[in-house]
Amino acid sequence: MVTTLIIDDEEHCIDRISGLLKRCAPQFEFTAKAKTVEEAVNETRKHNPDLVFLDVQIGNQTGFDYLSQWSQPDFDVIFTTAYDQYAIEAFKFSALDYLLKPIDIDQFKAAINRYTNRLSRNYFDKKMEVLFHNLKGTQETKKITIPTQEGYEFIGLREILRLQADGNYTHLFLKDGTKLTVAKTLKTFDDMLAGTDFFRIHHSHLINLYHLKKYHKGKGGYVVMADGAAVNVSTRKKEEFLKALIK
Repeated sequence: MVTTLIIDDEEHCIDRISGLLKRCAPQFEFTAKAKTVEEAVNETRKHNPDLVFLDVQIGNQTGFDYLSQWSQPDFDVIFTTAYDQYAIEAFKFSALDYLLKPIDIDQFKAAINRYTNRLSRNYFDKKMEVLFHNLKGTQETKKITIPTQEGYEFIGLREILRLQADGNYTHLFLKDGTKLTVAKTLKTFDDMLAGTDFFRIHHSHLINLYHLKKYHKGKGGYVVMADGAAVNVSTRKKEEFLKALIK
């Protein structure tokens, strides 16, 4: 049985999560709830939960105030948030689980599955570090969390030259010549990196415009990246791509 603590300053949000647990994850026990950071700390010490559903905004405090009470948390966290897109982007980049309010049942099930299949708690602190870094930083300094067979790698966006699709996998080519293969589709990265310097020039290629060296005209044309790689631009993407170049 997985014990859970729900921390939220709104009762209807607590009711929503507890109801979803009962409906979708009967092996998860709704153990306790808290509406303030102080209550949350007390309930955590009392019940020692396995999993905490943590609201980002708790009254005039935040979920980060709660997390700061623990030097090394021995519980997992799924954030719940109504934050703006910028903060949501930071959560995506950090690979920390979050649920966007109002909580959708399918997203809830997916988060529970990710928790059940998690690699390890050992990377929680590092992922939190990436989250805080991205909340404070600029696009030039942002990092992304990449899952690997061994765990996670934490890579600056400016370190990534391009991404290439390979079925349900994606190859990442880095500035230092490293190639990483990740069990995520290119569409996943395209969605995650929306609003950054990355542009999908082809159904199989997503490039970092910061590392673009040349564009050669043609039906669609092709680009040359900083590592010398030539990548075709699809005809249907050409107009949108050229507009992105002159922004």
